[in-house]
Amino acid sequence: MKKSLAITAFALSASFGAAQADTLNVGMSGGYFPFTFVKLDVLQGFEVDFINAIAAETGDEVNFVTMSFSGLVGALETGRIDTIANQLTITPERETKFAFSQPYVFDGAQVVVKKGNEETITSVEDLSGKTVAVNLGSNFEQLLNELPNAEEIDIRTYESNIAQDTALGRVDAFVMDRVSSAQLIAESPLPLALAGKPFSQIRNALPFRNDEDGIAMRDRIDTAITTLKENGTMAEISQKWFGADITVAE
Repeated sequence: MKKSLAITAFALSASFGAAQADTLNVGMSGGYFPFTFVKLDVLQGFEVDFINAIAAETGDEVNFVTMSFSGLVGALETGRIDTIANQLTITPERETKFAFSQPYVFDGAQVVVKKGNEETITSVEDLSGKTVAVNLGSNFEQLLNELPNAEEIDIRTYESNIAQDTALGRVDAFVMDRVSSAQLIAESPLPLALAGKPFSQIRNALPFRNDEDGIAMRDRIDTAITTLKENGTMAEISQKWFGADITVAE
């Protein structure tokens, strides 16, 4: 597990007094640019701005806790954190465990290859006989396993270096969400390219424990998300980090 980084942000709205403020412990990896990352020892990104905007509406005190992505769900289940802000995809399996907020990012699963190979892998059918990397603990392994040709794909899970190993030819491709993939390619010197179109829509939301306190927290946060969508704050945060509004379904 990576070293934890705790950063506290205070934001009080006019409609909530300081005495009513709760502490919202938010887990994230701090290693998923541009959603959550650390630069010059400062935790930042789309998710950080999003959570701070929620706190400005609810009057909560926010405590960001970073750890490896694969450990986030367990931390939520055991009560170490209250929610996860790390592009967590809503899945039927997760919906049986957690109470999700409304979706706040709409995206798609994207295949990425070494630059020059995008003409040979143009669809998921072309992944047959290939080695394909996914981040450990992400939903992309499940998506690949649901493909008709899943048995013909060598799926490998990674904690890090997923893009580097693809660029070096150690694996044939990796799968990530399209927004992050496009940003990674734009910001990284690694020779990578998008391969074809997204092959599955994904909806990201904040999960909470499925008990009385968790559901009450979810409902309060969900109300704030609705306000942020209606007043344009969500669109502004998205434009800042992506140059597009990924917070609404196309």
